[in-house]
Amino acid sequence: MRHDGRPDDALRPVRIEPDYLSQPLGSVLIALGETRVLCTASVEENVPTFLRELNEGWVTSEYAMLPAATNTRSPREVTRGRPSGRTMEIQRLIGRSLRAVVDRKALGPRTLWVDCDVLQADGGTRTAAITGGFVALALALRRLQEQGVIQAPVLTGQVAAVSVGILENRPVLDLDYVEDSAAEVDMNVVGTDDGRYVEIQGTAESTPFGRERLHEMLRLADKGLAELHNDQREALGARLETLLVPR
Repeated sequence: MRHDGRPDDALRPVRIEPDYLSQPLGSVLIALGETRVLCTASVEENVPTFLRELNEGWVTSEYAMLPAATNTRSPREVTRGRPSGRTMEIQRLIGRSLRAVVDRKALGPRTLWVDCDVLQADGGTRTAAITGGFVALALALRRLQEQGVIQAPVLTGQVAAVSVGILENRPVLDLDYVEDSAAEVDMNVVGTDDGRYVEIQGTAESTPFGRERLHEMLRLADKGLAELHNDQREALGARLETLLVPR
């Protein structure tokens, strides 16, 4: 058993609270164990310059950690004048992941911003941000549907993310901070609900891993992603069906 009593193939307890705030078009508080991320989605009726002649939309993201998200205070990055390299990497990952399931022609010439703010960090903040960010995005799209701003379904599927790794020479699912700090291999997997991968980020921290270990980790990731996609569906309920492009 792991230090928190979970089997190797178990997620931490997941809680997704939709409509957490009243001002954004879409908002979600997602809890993954002790990790808490607030995801909000807002719309701007314009697009980046490179899209202005294409009549299609854009989805992008910003990511930040509150100063007290960890046990040691971290200054707000705005005081340093710009985001850190880690922050830039994560918010680009979130944006790529969400765009993978959006029909940008159906979205039309507008930008959806998904802001992910880490309230408390205990490992897996980027995977929680992607999983919760999708729900916030879907809620915002549903609101735009209700307002008549968009007509056609926009989502081609669901997307979520989960971490896997090798800990004490065995594959484990959904690492918290204690496990992530000690893992021999750390991997983040972003996947759609029809079994395709958007991105796989894997690093051997100490000992290189072979193809069989990779397959074992991906099998664990597939299990975790299926559970997270189900959690997203439960949070969205019937609202999701109106947003999905027929397959």
